[in-house]
Amino acid sequence: MSKTLINPHGGSLVNRVLTGSERKAAQDKAKSLERIQLSERNASDIECIATGVYSPLTGFVSEEDYYSIVNDIRLSNGLAWSIPITLQVSTEQAAKLQVGQDITLVHPNGSQIAIMTIGDKYSPDQEQEAQKVYKTTDPAHPGVAAMKEAGSVYLGGTISVIDDLPAGDFPAHSFTPHQTRAEFAKRGWNTVVAFQTRNPIHRAHEYLTKVSLEIVDGLFINPLVGATKSDDIPADVRMNCYDVLMKDYYPNNRVALGTYPAAMRYAGPREAILHAISRQNYGCTHFIVGRDHAGVGDYYGTYEAQEIFEGFSPDELAITPLKFEHSFYCNKCGSMGSPKTCPHGKENHVFLSGTKVRQMLSEGTRPPAEFSRPEVADILVEFYSGKEKVSA
Repeated sequence: MSKTLINPHGGSLVNRVLTGSERKAAQDKAKSLERIQLSERNASDIECIATGVYSPLTGFVSEEDYYSIVNDIRLSNGLAWSIPITLQVSTEQAAKLQVGQDITLVHPNGSQIAIMTIGDKYSPDQEQEAQKVYKTTDPAHPGVAAMKEAGSVYLGGTISVIDDLPAGDFPAHSFTPHQTRAEFAKRGWNTVVAFQTRNPIHRAHEYLTKVSLEIVDGLFINPLVGATKSDDIPADVRMNCYDVLMKDYYPNNRVALGTYPAAMRYAGPREAILHAISRQNYGCTHFIVGRDHAGVGDYYGTYEAQEIFEGFSPDELAITPLKFEHSFYCNKCGSMGSPKTCPHGKENHVFLSGTKVRQMLSEGTRPPAEFSRPEVADILVEFYSGKEKVSA
């Protein structure tokens, strides 16, 4: 007998997409409102809010929620939430705007994507936000840099999407939480493990996902396709890698691939919580948290993204984190393993990471079989050889 899928975070899925006559009226109204041009990250936030990925948020956070998130990793009502989802504008733009005013939010593609009623206008201490959320004020940190470049005045308020959300580059793999939940139910999956990635899946990732798949009904490979760092491998290349892996190395009836439209913030532990909440909203019961989840540089401890989950009870975060140590290929075992499963010394271990794979490729070195499946290596080698021809 099929069980009820895990509840969304906060109890119900948010839907802020207008339809029918309500949408038409809002589209007409939007033409006469003050316009705010969205960044790529804001556009991703709009999609995540409107479709329920960021449930229970109904818009960009209020001042009260902002301070509660930054200081306590919770919304003002006590519900777990780790990163303030903010709409920031310049002081010049802010001077034209008043609390209670309706504004039109313009997508980077030029469409009038949403209307927002301004509920709050505030100017927080961005140094404090950087230190609390990103654990650094270093302007070289990509999340800190993006936050400071976005503007010093924050607007909070409920949004209503008034146009079709752009299908993006991967329409065949673009699903809302309503759709993924329906698909999981159709497949009879009561337990689903989510895998967040912004890298091609190398052998260590494959190991983690398959170990996880031993204890649940289904695996949801959910790659992030929003904005990333300039040196991260582009989403279209990564999607090709996921496709060939799913075709040849995973059981077709136990794995699904769907894109996660959010932008990376590189907030390490805090972002691990946001990623987990998002996957709970998609209908997942378990979430893989490996080494240095959502990390960048040396800003976070190796397992800090796992430790942060200890601050929340199952009543606060219903999704179960699956915590993995750094896995490796052991030459003596002839297989993947971890410190928990392999008895051999480090001299036998080949340690894998997305950073190391990118470094090898940029140096013209093909990742060996211990690092990457040959089909994936072929795609990556072709991409990097193309980059070299362009830059030559």
